[in-house]
Amino acid sequence: MDTPPVVGRRERKKAATRQAIADAALRLFLERGYDRVSIRDIAEAADVSTTTLFKHFSGKEALVFDEEEDREAELTAVVRQRPAGQGVIEALREHVLASWLRVAAHPLRAEFTDLVDATPALQDYAERMWTRHTAALSAAIADDAGVGHDDIACRALARFVLDIPALTRAAPDPRAAIEEVFDLLAHGWRLSDSQDGR
Repeated sequence: MDTPPVVGRRERKKAATRQAIADAALRLFLERGYDRVSIRDIAEAADVSTTTLFKHFSGKEALVFDEEEDREAELTAVVRQRPAGQGVIEALREHVLASWLRVAAHPLRAEFTDLVDATPALQDYAERMWTRHTAALSAAIADDAGVGHDDIACRALARFVLDIPALTRAAPDPRAAIEEVFDLLAHGWRLSDSQDGR
């Protein structure tokens, strides 16, 4: 049986510093508003230098989302390592529900959503943060389907899946909203003629 890798003191300290910076940033953004908080303010609140802050985060927007470095690898593994007999859309549905609902259940979710919705730079970043993985996810889907990496259906599916966090961020019931989008991806447009305005 494999034993889990031991996390060294240095790695634990790095993770703690990163978390302290992210926590300080979110607290300041919620208190003062995104545009009224500087990188220097965040560094001072977290008791680190700005150089240290930039070792952990690429910029101010990244501090809001505290993005995971291994997200792309996780997404492609969902397609490539799913159980036998499970379809791609169902595997992606399970992954998005498991990963995004944890975020949606955060006690500061409402304040966080208000912050993002009130800040155009954060809205743009939120969309880019996920959709930058479109090419990798699309390639994994295309490989699974045995088609070329330029296949438009694979690219469209990847892009729609990666848009789900942004589309459902403000939904009162995130699980229902996610399920609705995946039902659309799995079964197509199903509104009745009367709802469709015909």
